[in-house]
Formats: sequence, structure tokens, C-alpha cells
Amino acid sequence: MQKRTFLRGALSAAFILSTPFILTGCGDEKPAAAAGKPDTAKALGKTKIRVGVTAGPHADIVAKAAEVAKTHGLEVEVVEFSDYVTPDISLNDGALDAAVYQHEPFLRNFNEQKGTKLAVAGHAVVQPMGIYSKRIHALEDIKTGAAVAIPNDPSNGGRALILCEEAGLIKLREGLKGEPLVHDIVENPRGLRFIELEAAQLPLSLEDVDAAFIPMNYVVSSGLSPEKDGFYFERLDAPYALIVIAAREDNVKNPEIATFVESYRSAETAAFVREKFRGTILPSWTTEKRSVDDGEKKSAS
Repeated sequence: MQKRTFLRGALSAAFILSTPFILTGCGDEKPAAAAGKPDTAKALGKTKIRVGVTAGPHADIVAKAAEVAKTHGLEVEVVEFSDYVTPDISLNDGALDAAVYQHEPFLRNFNEQKGTKLAVAGHAVVQPMGIYSKRIHALEDIKTGAAVAIPNDPSNGGRALILCEEAGLIKLREGLKGEPLVHDIVENPRGLRFIELEAAQLPLSLEDVDAAFIPMNYVVSSGLSPEKDGFYFERLDAPYALIVIAAREDNVKNPEIATFVESYRSAETAAFVREKFRGTILPSWTTEKRSVDDGEKKSAS
């Protein structure tokens, strides 16, 4: 069994996933690494690496990838964090070799804000953000003055506002550069009240707000159901829905990182994701299509 370590982050920041409810895997990279086996002909520079994840689905998936990597001579220690800032800091400082938990816009923003040089080593899973509620089941049920919770970090808060605009609930200022903020809303016909919370708190907020925009990893870890509790979702080709495997610019092309990426993007890991998450999270490296009939609800396509 691979080693899994849990680290509670000293820094806390929320981060980091519309049309009929059709979930479609994205064949985004060459299938050679996807279905197949890592190229063990390349000598590993290191035989052990440390990979940072957030607790929950990402930790489970990387643990499975670690099992695959072990068969190719690479030991992967899975290091779990409770926030979205500390893993990237640890990766940049060299305490980690890779990290799997964020989408690429978050990674780019982190580099810009922190001056780090983190890079995308490969594509991981797809997990769309959606609108969830305990008492609302359709967009038309959102009443005037409704309290709506969104993530409080710029990356995912902006992501939620973009989804809100796509749902026809608000209109954002045109010509924005970067992620929008609440003050960039120029039309709010229903007078929605936006409440910004840490992403981990969003599932708990459903008892106090009318609806919340929640990233899929927190949906899964909190026990919410996209089919029962959600009613509007990002498209699966949305840039915020695709999780990436991150490394540093100085190690992203190293053979041990390539072996880990290929182990993650293996047929074995894909089968694990499909079986465990039942369509709520999808492997990006397959072209399998999956449809779920949920009546009048709208979701990812």
C-alpha cells in the first residue's frame, strides 16, 4: 500500500466543475499514454516522488495511480492537504514533485500572484461546477432576492459568476481581463445576494442559502448528489472543469513525472474513476460518452 500523508495547510484559500445532463469524456491528448503503460525503457531519475492532493476524490484517484506507478518501479507518496494554496507552495519549494487538485486558470493565476514557475505536466479528470440547493430544483425557481453562495477565491468565484451569467441570471461587464468579481455584475434582474465563502464551506451553507455554486470535489466529499441536489452545471469542455497534473518547470519533463502522468492516465485509473464516481468525475483521457436522464435539469455536456 502506498504511503498517504495528511497535512493541514497553514494557509487557507478556497479553490478549486449547460445543456441536458450528458456527461462526455474528453479525449484531449494522444491515446498512447492513455490506455497504455508507462515507457519503462526510460530510466527513472528518481524512484520515489511526493504528490500533493486535496483530501477526498483527488487523494483517492492519485492513490490508485500510485498503485499503477509502483508496477513500473516508481513509488508515489500521496500527501493530502486541507487547502488549495499550500500544495502549490510546497511544489514550488521542492517539498513536492507534483500536485493534482487544480484547474489550469488557478495554476496560471497562482504563478502570476506568487511569482512561481509551475507547469502543466498532463490533464487529469473532469469535474464540473454546478448550482446546488436543498429547496430549489430549477433556474426558474430562483426567486427575487435569493441568497446565493459562491467561492471566495478569485479563480473559482469568477468561475461561479461566469456560470451564473451562462445560466441567464446575471450579466457581467464586457471586456473583462481575468476572472470577474461581484462588482463586475452590471445586470442582476432578480436582485440576487451573493455570499462569498470558502469552497469547503459551500456544501454546509445549503442550510442557510437558497443556492450555492459548488466545485465537484466538494460535492463528492460532502455526500451531495449532482442528480438530486444540483440543477445546472458547467460544460465539460469549460477550462475550469478540467483538472491538471502540475509540476515545476525544472522537473516537468523528468522521466519520473512522465511515468506518474502515464500511470495516472492509464486504463486502470480510468476504470477506477468510472466505477467509484459514477459519472460525477470523469477521466479526461477517454472518449467514453455517458448520458444521464434527469428530466428538466440542465448540466454538463
